Amino acid sequence: MRKSFFTTTALLALCAPAFAQSAMQGGNEQIVVSATRLPTPISQVASSITVITGEQIEARQQRTLPDVLRAVPGLTLTQTGGAGGQTSIFMRGTNSNHTKLLIDGIDMADPATSSGAADISKLLSGDITRVEVLRGPQGALYGSDAIGGVISITTRGGEGPLSVRGSLEGGSFGTFNQSASISGSDGGFHYAGTVQHVLASGTPVTPLNLLPPGQRRNDDSYDNLSASTKLGYDLAENFDIGLTARYAGSLGKITGDAFNFLTFSSFPSPTRTRIATISYQTRGVAHLVLWDGRFDQTLGLAYGSTIIAAQDPDNGDSRDIGDRVKLDWQGNLGLAEGQTLVLGAEHARDAIHSNLQFGFPTVTGQGITTHAGFAAIQSDFGNGLTNSASIRYDDNSRFGDRVTWRIAPSWAIGETGTRLKGSAGTGFKAPSLQQLYGTFGGNLALKPETSFGYDVGVEQDLLGGAVTAGATWFHNNIRNLIVSGPAPTFQLANIGRARTQGVESFIAWQALETLNLRADWTYTDAIDAGTRLALLRRPRHKLAATADWLATDDLTLDATLLYIGPQIDGNRDFSIPRLKQDGHVTMDLAASYRLTETFSLFGRVENLFDTSYQSPEGFLRPGLGAYAGIKVNL
Repeated sequence: MRKSFFTTTALLALCAPAFAQSAMQGGNEQIVVSATRLPTPISQVASSITVITGEQIEARQQRTLPDVLRAVPGLTLTQTGGAGGQTSIFMRGTNSNHTKLLIDGIDMADPATSSGAADISKLLSGDITRVEVLRGPQGALYGSDAIGGVISITTRGGEGPLSVRGSLEGGSFGTFNQSASISGSDGGFHYAGTVQHVLASGTPVTPLNLLPPGQRRNDDSYDNLSASTKLGYDLAENFDIGLTARYAGSLGKITGDAFNFLTFSSFPSPTRTRIATISYQTRGVAHLVLWDGRFDQTLGLAYGSTIIAAQDPDNGDSRDIGDRVKLDWQGNLGLAEGQTLVLGAEHARDAIHSNLQFGFPTVTGQGITTHAGFAAIQSDFGNGLTNSASIRYDDNSRFGDRVTWRIAPSWAIGETGTRLKGSAGTGFKAPSLQQLYGTFGGNLALKPETSFGYDVGVEQDLLGGAVTAGATWFHNNIRNLIVSGPAPTFQLANIGRARTQGVESFIAWQALETLNLRADWTYTDAIDAGTRLALLRRPRHKLAATADWLATDDLTLDATLLYIGPQIDGNRDFSIPRLKQDGHVTMDLAASYRLTETFSLFGRVENLFDTSYQSPEGFLRPGLGAYAGIKVNL
């Protein structure tokens, strides 16, 4: 029987539900979706992609999305402090707003913020079942924002009998977290819901040496309550509908910066800034399969809104309110054996409804409309040779049209266990609404930032498949980067260029049936093409090593070692625009023990070596922390 839209959770995010569940359950080969917008065996995917499962997230006890992504190859994170601190993603050396984030098919970019990027720090991980991190320019399938790549997240769905789960934990830095979830199905109705609460009430973030003499450090606090649900109903054998919705409300109390008019410098404020964020997103879908399964199509309608309000005693209040409405359609047509055509169309409207900076109104009532269409063909020519080719047209009401493309061939040589792969394509990043219309530096003449990138790689199975090793070389040229102009207007302009290149390599070893070891090393050379200087916050070297061990039927043990090499950054107020930041090593350990079928105990230690480091400069990351709790499964 055809699986319903709701049970094919891995495809809900990418509008191709009809084929997924059977593919993901049949055989041992991993199936990925984001690279082609179709369920595709990973051996047929030429793009570089990392998959993180919900089981891995739970075993490693990672509570926020930044924690989940921190060890991913080709990707560097900076976070201003602990949980809830503003987080930036630099994928393959590209800028922090060059990565598209999708959750269950919902574009999580925030139209009201200055860069238009999503702040992943507000996203909790308790409802995540799958994360796909797709690297390289992906404009041909995803449009704007995907210069560095795409992060696609699928959340928990429901099937089978009623299941109720909950957890409670506490620990260092005033941590007190709770979660509860319910899932199941009844006839054609499928349901799932999750509520999560994360509290860290005392995280030291401000380096003591930055405080004026006699000033006391105020620790940061963060409180987040999030809820999500996924509902579906099978109306007929070939037709079903679905709804996903999520809400997040958070309050952060952080140490901002005060300005000293006598020395014309800033210093950490003696009072804390309150930042309240409320966001909600929803997406409804209708899914229809025709022609004996050869034509699979999904129609989706999504809406998202974010309100960010800050009370800053030193710099005045700020407020951002923005939303997005998006209508999308995707149809997958089986042309012949091994040949699938993917067609898609999108309509989106981004708007700012209110914007207040330093107590003054800036952008209000502005919006941009985008229409887009794309086509892709996924080909399996036999003998291990496959190819994916795609092209997309975007029409933006502000800057006009843009065409992007991508081609990605792969050849799996079964006799030798070798896989050769490569890809080339283009991407772009449309100017944000604040960059266009903002009172401070806005420029209506801005054009999109553009990129061309390619990569080539090889993977090799060894010892009968127990060991796999591989390496991929990547290169990106980025033009028309939007940078701030000189004082006093600081008007933005398309005058920047960048070149990023490097190597992503790995070795994975299934040492035992219950023990998996993996190491990833990334080398990134990211420079300003005009000055030839290294781009900020892009370390050249990153090494991640993980060990996942099912020690007994009841005991799981996990370890993650992470090395981030030296990099260039500015100091906290950028009065020193370039300085060398030393590298650092951290180690995280996690353990879980099942007491009964109902109750489990778990605990973890983060930053085992109590490494003191700043990322970015001027903001301490948490030191040694210990946490423990209990899980209930009914």
